[in-house]
Amino acid sequence: MPLSYPIRSRTLDNGLRVVVSEDHLVPTVTVNIWVDVGSRHEQAGATGLAHLFEHLMFQGSENVAEGEHFSRIMSAGGQLNATTWFDRTAYFATVPTGALELVLWLEADRHRRLLPAVTQANLDNQRDVVKEEKRQRYDNQPYGTAVTDLIGLVFPEGHPYHHPTIGSMADLDAATLPQVHAFYRRHYHPGATVIGIVGDVDPEQAFTLVERHFGDWEPAARAVPPPAEPLPPLADRPREEHSERVPTERLYVGFRLPVAHTPEFTAASVALDALGGLTVSRLHRTLVRRRDLATGCSAAAMGLVGGSSLGFVGVDVAEGVNPDEVEEVLDEELARFADEGPTELELAASLADTERSWLEATGAQEERADLLSHFTLLHDDPHYLNQHLDDIAAVRPADVRRAAAHWLRPEQRATVAYRHGVGPGQEGAA
Repeated sequence: MPLSYPIRSRTLDNGLRVVVSEDHLVPTVTVNIWVDVGSRHEQAGATGLAHLFEHLMFQGSENVAEGEHFSRIMSAGGQLNATTWFDRTAYFATVPTGALELVLWLEADRHRRLLPAVTQANLDNQRDVVKEEKRQRYDNQPYGTAVTDLIGLVFPEGHPYHHPTIGSMADLDAATLPQVHAFYRRHYHPGATVIGIVGDVDPEQAFTLVERHFGDWEPAARAVPPPAEPLPPLADRPREEHSERVPTERLYVGFRLPVAHTPEFTAASVALDALGGLTVSRLHRTLVRRRDLATGCSAAAMGLVGGSSLGFVGVDVAEGVNPDEVEEVLDEELARFADEGPTELELAASLADTERSWLEATGAQEERADLLSHFTLLHDDPHYLNQHLDDIAAVRPADVRRAAAHWLRPEQRATVAYRHGVGPGQEGAA
């Protein structure tokens, strides 16, 4: 039976898109705002600004004091956060129904009138916060730079996805206050914004409130990056090795994939799931259960809209096992899967798990709001929330085999390998 979540959408005269899914199960409402700015929108020499604004947006605006955004929502019984990604920046809050207008007022003030609070002192402070975040989450964590290194291998120099969302600290240090203000004006405007609202609210009431607080937001031209040409599969097996003090030796393997929201990407995503996304997947059965070469493995597809997407396989090498042997077996299984495709059991397990995870995600108020904003902003298709499982159910073994044969062969992988050793700055550590 197809999904049938109620979805109402409206575009204001200034170009702001609003999507509402009414759900009175609990007396709360989620507001999820996606802005069409991520790391792929950044220019060489000016990376990290999209993520920087994720921080600056909580430091006050024209009518909201520093820290007040958090304090007012939390004192109303709500929770909130924000994230930056390759293709977007998202701001979200879940509150009791009566606090919906408070959220919209706060969001309107910072999305429309942030710059009075973006002073030199505030900019310098948040630069330091981002640097500390990089030290904690990337530089001083086991495997902390793995994904950064992997995307650098999968996507070539100059490609929109070559650099990480946290950006270059040198670029952030070089950014001037006028440049930062210009970035905000270029990317934060109604035509680049989607507001997803899910929960205990009447759609017409939601549209009225959004119009009240965002309706006179001045429109601007949308800053769309030049279209990125689809990349072919990798051909030269790029590789990077780290010798560090890590808990286990680990392999991160990346592949180029087709652009998101296409049948080819869906088939490639199912292929990766069947290969390593489940405990019954092929790599888990071979590497972990049968041959005791690994203690765990994972696989997933990251759908992106800038011409190409990313496929990922991770393997934790078992203690005492030569990682070279693990790579040999991994290559054998990749080649076999590309030639033969999934078994009926592998495909059935992958499709069933995809259905389970999708029903779980759409059943959660916060995640449904995020998905609505996602499909509206990046694909102009909010109703895909109800259609996705139909597309998954239509995938056939031949589709998966073709996707694996084209995109997931062993000679098409990039690899970031972690070996036991002593990394930079770790000499003499206990």
